[in-house]
Amino acid sequence: MYFSGASRQMGIICRLAVCFLLMGLVPGCDRSSDWPVRPVTLVCPWSAGGGTDRVSRQIAIQLESELGVPVNVINATGGGGVTGHTRGAIAAADGYTLLMATVELNMLHWRGLCPITPESYRPLAKLNEDSAAIFVRADAPWQTIQELETALRETTSSVPVSGSAAGSIWHLALAGWLMERDVAADATNWISINGSAPALQELLAGGIEVVCCSIPEAAALLQGREVRCLGVMSRERCPAAPEIPTFVEQGVEWSVGGWRGLMYPPGVPEDRVEVMSAAIRRVAESAEFTQFMDDAGFNISLVYGQDFAEFLAEADAGFGAILTQPAMQQQQQAPLSPWFVPVLLIGIGVVVLGVSGVKWPAAADVSAKSSNSQSLRMPLIFCGSIVLYILSCQTVGYVISSMALLAVQFRLLRVGLFRLVLFVVLAVPALYQVFSVVLGVPLPWGMLGW
Repeated sequence: MYFSGASRQMGIICRLAVCFLLMGLVPGCDRSSDWPVRPVTLVCPWSAGGGTDRVSRQIAIQLESELGVPVNVINATGGGGVTGHTRGAIAAADGYTLLMATVELNMLHWRGLCPITPESYRPLAKLNEDSAAIFVRADAPWQTIQELETALRETTSSVPVSGSAAGSIWHLALAGWLMERDVAADATNWISINGSAPALQELLAGGIEVVCCSIPEAAALLQGREVRCLGVMSRERCPAAPEIPTFVEQGVEWSVGGWRGLMYPPGVPEDRVEVMSAAIRRVAESAEFTQFMDDAGFNISLVYGQDFAEFLAEADAGFGAILTQPAMQQQQQAPLSPWFVPVLLIGIGVVVLGVSGVKWPAAADVSAKSSNSQSLRMPLIFCGSIVLYILSCQTVGYVISSMALLAVQFRLLRVGLFRLVLFVVLAVPALYQVFSVVLGVPLPWGMLGW
């Protein structure tokens, strides 16, 4: 009786394992000559409404026409750009996931936040560069950079400022300006906010006093006279606001800005890279995109392929020289590993099984020889399912892979179908929401965006 039950059980487990493995191989079969054949995802590391989001959505609209498939923008915010940039780097190398990378890519690894570097991607095209600028409310007492600088020198309490997440390019721009002018670092208190759009709203609400971002990101508020720009951190005036003086014109030798560009994860087939690169070039050089960038005030700066890679390497070295200075170093811990949740799930599963009294098949139920064979087979299948998870999760995604992993292991341990479905179907997606959406842990998300 036991052997018959065990055989049926092993048959189920084997079928589940085979299905699990085939799920990871499915994208590899999608290499038809008319690629792409399904929607493309464009990952934006910053909040909706900001400059990067606006450029991403314009690119997505035009790429849809070029590629003939939907292009969906996903705002993967959190961790000062860590979540979105990591998501782009660990995406399946099937060509269906693009990343709108920003200048923070040149900074994250120098700050010790994550191991992602420009070498973690296949650069496709740099689209634009914009200089940083300083904004205050229209009713603020400061009219020039010198007046704000004087106020910061004389303040007895830290002035709340923002523009994006802590350690972002706008944070670095403001900190560099203060360092250049020997203003005490504690004269300002940087409030970490995921993007320039919410930072500007907080400025209007009175929660902060100063915002550092680009002129295009604040263009609507400038035109509405709700904010005032005190200066642009560049040597030449911004074409979008030629009336605003530069820092250099005001006697401050400090200029810095940010860039945006499209990238692929490494390993995308060369034929797909060629198709996407050609489509991006047509979009970037189109009259429609040029008009959009001009109307929004974004400065177009097109650099493609290997030239973009060389630009990234040069920029990375430059930011490294700045961020490794003692005054600029920040002691921050890297975010949780993508494997933290899967390991946690396995631990929770073991605890649940222990509490509910589920046991391994008793040795007394079989002969000594069968018992030895069973004792070896069970751990091997248990460990094998974990290996299958590791091999397939980047392609299939965390949710599907974790559900399949736990289903195989629970079935192996004779967990009832009701309990299996209840735990696997409900707990795994719930934990995904907690760790990926709420806490911003960069989990493998695969072909379905899970």
